[in-house]
Amino acid sequence: MRAISQDVLGGPEVLKEVRLERPAPRPNEVLVRVRAAGLNPTDWKHRAHGVFLGEPPFVLGWDVSGVVEEVGIGVALFRPGDEVFGMLPYPFGHGSHAEYVTAPARAFAHKPAGIDHVQAGALPLVSLTAWQALVELADVRAGQRVLIHAAAGGVGHVAVQLAKERGAYVIGTASAGKHEFLRSIGVDEPVDYRETDFAETVKDVDVVLDTLGGDVSVRSLRVLRPGGIVVSLLAGGPDTFQAEAERLGVRAVQMLVDHDHTGMKAIAELVEAGRLRATIARTFPLARAAEAHALGDTGRTTGKLVLVMD
Repeated sequence: MRAISQDVLGGPEVLKEVRLERPAPRPNEVLVRVRAAGLNPTDWKHRAHGVFLGEPPFVLGWDVSGVVEEVGIGVALFRPGDEVFGMLPYPFGHGSHAEYVTAPARAFAHKPAGIDHVQAGALPLVSLTAWQALVELADVRAGQRVLIHAAAGGVGHVAVQLAKERGAYVIGTASAGKHEFLRSIGVDEPVDYRETDFAETVKDVDVVLDTLGGDVSVRSLRVLRPGGIVVSLLAGGPDTFQAEAERLGVRAVQMLVDHDHTGMKAIAELVEAGRLRATIARTFPLARAAEAHALGDTGRTTGKLVLVMD
């Protein structure tokens, strides 16, 4: 099979197309023929720095939408020919930037019939991240005020839709040029982070979704109401994060997304009902993965980049 791999850490130029042996599913695993695979900031971070994976070679990619080719012993959820989408176990289950991938059957759900593989391939990681942060950890409820950083990004624009689905008032940070997009997906109050210090202008927030890390995590604590929560997606943030939360009487949580069959089914139901959709910034054929990474490295895309199998 074809796959995108790398032998060294570095810029997009280290990515290359290689031929690898097609994997076989083990017990409780499925072999999926990949039709589309989303890209996420974690892909370029791992490409450049290794992060959790250490030194290459490795094939990146956690998002996947495709067709079940083969099932391992014990798999009862799917059969060959089923269209599925899901997130490979993060971080060590990577490998969707290839023509085939194996993963635990429960990393997947049936792909909603009303969307194509590009849309389905864009959703899993960002949707599960937003779901686990806002629904499971923060328990966002109707009438609450929710601040979402980088609200036009991959996780951000999905998180906005989930927060609105829960009945929240949503404040979203993005550059001024993206404010029209933010309003179109439901943001009630766009904030231009280049011109405005959110920590000075945003107040009485119940939940903050921090997709940026660094000092943004700590400063976000100061906009919360007593008992509010900041959920940061950047594990290993500043040492002052927890201490400042305790001082202010608020909660500080750091999380990494995890694969989840139940979460994927909930996401599929929202998609089927027309209440959740990914914005696709651009698609690239597998062979042009390096170009997709270069665009992702700019940090200026709206929505998701997706690799498609040509």
